Amino acid sequence: QVQLVESGGGLVQAGGSLRLSCAASGRMFSSYAMGWFRQAPGKEREFVATINWSGGNTYYADSVKGRFTISRDNAKNTVYLQMNSLKPEDTAVYYCAADRNFGIPTTRERYDYWGQGTQVTVSS
Repeated sequence: QVQLVESGGGLVQAGGSLRLSCAASGRMFSSYAMGWFRQAPGKEREFVATINWSGGNTYYADSVKGRFTISRDNAKNTVYLQMNSLKPEDTAVYYCAADRNFGIPTTRERYDYWGQGTQVTVSS
């Protein structure tokens, strides 16, 4: 079993930056693909970014490409999401997720473990 705890959310003005962190329990973290998803009020949870077990392969949603960067530190059991040039439409609850299999999954169904989420609010 893996527990994921997100942190780093908050209120920021448009154009600003935030860095989200997701701390994972368990000794298998370094073998998992990790992903970030978000869910805005009244909308479905959507894919944001994913990173493979080694950190050598990443993939982003078109809406965040060039603005967000996903990274991981396997020694610290932590995955990060650096968010720059934030827009009001980035406002959502952000979730991290872990997938026990190889690859860089982009769909919710592929992920086995989820965190509780952290709120990000971008004001205009």
